Amino acid sequence: MRQAIWGLLFLSLSACGSSTPNPVVVMDTSMGTIKAELYQDQAPTTVKNFLRYVDDEHYDGTIFHRVIANFMIQGGGFEPGALIKGEEKQTRGAIRNESTNGLLNVRGTLAMARTDRPDSATSQFFVNVKDNDFLNRARAKDRFGYCVFGRVTEGMDVVDKIRNVATRDDVPKEDVIIKSIRRAEAK
Repeated sequence: MRQAIWGLLFLSLSACGSSTPNPVVVMDTSMGTIKAELYQDQAPTTVKNFLRYVDDEHYDGTIFHRVIANFMIQGGGFEPGALIKGEEKQTRGAIRNESTNGLLNVRGTLAMARTDRPDSATSQFFVNVKDNDFLNRARAKDRFGYCVFGRVTEGMDVVDKIRNVATRDDVPKEDVIIKSIRRAEAK
């Protein structure tokens, strides 16, 4: 009996020790650096999609094109000047909405932007600058919600700087550029 208990304990500890840590990305912006942990265990499709864009350097040179100080900052789809022309960067196909993952749109979380269609997210993402309960699945108008897939672990001061830039119709008057997003080196 004692050996069986020790065996179960060993197996439990081994299983815990073998789990891979969530990926971390570093976003270098014209206003500073933001580091974020991505929840691949709770939003696997979304994180895989986001990391493909990261690895393809899709986000390099894009802008935060939508900034609402008491809501969120959104980027990942336009280069400087392209928003005026309506020229969004080329994207892959849309992904399935994983808003049923239990993660909430609270301050500091990353979520996928989408159209009115629930399964329409591609490359654009946003950072919640306050708790946005109305974006969660249970409270959203369309009952689908917006998929949270990560959280800022360092650089909320940078997010706050971005949220407070001068805007016209929610578009920054001066470009806030995402210079790059890269995977953080594993430690």
